[in-house]
Amino acid sequence: MSDKSSNSWSDLGQFWTLPNVLSLARLVIIIPVFWLILIDGPLLWVLILVVLAMATDYFDGRLARWSDTESDWGKVLDPMADKIGGGLVVAGLAFSGSLPLWFLCFLAARDLIIMAGGAILRAKTGRIVMSIWSGKVAATGVAITSLAALLKADSPVLSFCIWTTVVLLSYSSIKYYIRFFVYLKEGPISKDPEGQEVSSAPA
Repeated sequence: MSDKSSNSWSDLGQFWTLPNVLSLARLVIIIPVFWLILIDGPLLWVLILVVLAMATDYFDGRLARWSDTESDWGKVLDPMADKIGGGLVVAGLAFSGSLPLWFLCFLAARDLIIMAGGAILRAKTGRIVMSIWSGKVAATGVAITSLAALLKADSPVLSFCIWTTVVLLSYSSIKYYIRFFVYLKEGPISKDPEGQEVSSAPA
């Protein structure tokens, strides 16, 4: 029987670390980006804030490794900040007419399903899962599509970006679903004395 305490939020490690603060800062930065997109504000400010948000995304994981402050909280906050941040930018572009509304709905549904799957795995197995490489590639596709929309790219170029991103999002979703069922089948995990995850499923 799995230890219920392993599923408590207090077991995720230290919350207030510099890498986690950078992830939270990304959420704060993206709010004015969303507003500026909605009101068709100065593009320069939008790009500056987006670059700043991307910088926090680049440095939070690396800083965690450099400073040896990696934690399960970081595994939760970093992808959550990415998904919410990307979703808000796409929402602003969709509400302003720069991107189709169906693209926003597709992205939101996909991200909500993935986050729900992560929460189920946490509750059922105690495992905190990180983003996979295909998910990061899909996130890059969302960023490029958003940039194309911000720069008012020609319709054929924007359509190519949108549909390429849809393919990448769909492929990564399949990979996430496969991982979800594999981990669910493996069952609860425990941690060794050094804090490393160890599957409790029989060999």
